[in-house]
Amino acid sequence: MSSNKPIDMYAVQVFVAVAEEGSMSGAAARMGISQSGVSQIIRQLEDELGVVLVNRTTRPLALTPFGIALRNRGAVLSEEIANLKAQVVEAGRGIKPDLRIGLVDSFAATCGSVFTKRLLGKVSQLSIRTGLSPQQGEALLRRDLDLIVTSDALIDANDVVRFRLFSEKYLVITPRDFRKPIRTVEDIRALANALPIVRFNRKSQVGMQIERYLRRIEARAPTRLELDTADALTSMVAEGIGWAVTSPMCLLQGAAYANQVATHVVDRLGLERSLYLVARRDEYSAFFEDACDIASEVIETSFLPRVKKSLGQGLEQLIDFGSRKSNEQSNQS
Repeated sequence: MSSNKPIDMYAVQVFVAVAEEGSMSGAAARMGISQSGVSQIIRQLEDELGVVLVNRTTRPLALTPFGIALRNRGAVLSEEIANLKAQVVEAGRGIKPDLRIGLVDSFAATCGSVFTKRLLGKVSQLSIRTGLSPQQGEALLRRDLDLIVTSDALIDANDVVRFRLFSEKYLVITPRDFRKPIRTVEDIRALANALPIVRFNRKSQVGMQIERYLRRIEARAPTRLELDTADALTSMVAEGIGWAVTSPMCLLQGAAYANQVATHVVDRLGLERSLYLVARRDEYSAFFEDACDIASEVIETSFLPRVKKSLGQGLEQLIDFGSRKSNEQSNQS
């Protein structure tokens, strides 16, 4: 077999029919061709692959190890090919029948269920993956995901579109019995000398951003504890292990422990993050527009009221929503 010659997928479909029907005659009836035609196609496929797929000396027909391997993978490919026409037609109507979405953990925990419920009415199949923003961005660029909600805007990536959902300023949380208010950058430096810091994983977008900021303001905080999730981080602070820098959405993710920590809004902190909806340019543009509208509505009607109700203390003032106009200008740049 020539290594450059692709496998004939119709021949693979015929072979899968033979394997599943258990006979050439059964495959012929299923595929609507003659039995001699099936036999000829299978022999040509064997010649192209350079292996024997079917043991023709046994009754009923049996597959060789090569045939078993081709049947297992070929059945999956045959099903995908059978669905391909419907998928192409639906895609032309602006519908993505099998959408793969990545959600950064904090959004998934606080808005993910409502966002997903709204999207389900627009797709026939939905796959949701959660994780850290850098991982989601890499998966989008590898084409393993179709759309992501992330704190990484992928500024250096070509051929992506992004919509800023909102920005939120960071705040400081301390154990509830820590009495001293933290209002200034100088207070943060003093806090770093008084208590250990509980860090976000420094491989996460939030963790990297906070780490750079602490170095910039010269808050010397030795590394002792790093955590992947915001709810775990809040629980550690609630337990009195140390203090942390977090955001309203991340604090809401740890809402079960939020009333056991003290929150501090620092004047002129100069540290915030934005959440974006990002997709590859010119792929399912109509769906991207719908997803932007849905995500924005979910944040305004579900997330923000929960911040006010669960966290209180005016933390909703730390949140700023983007406008459609400013996002369109960003996408054009």
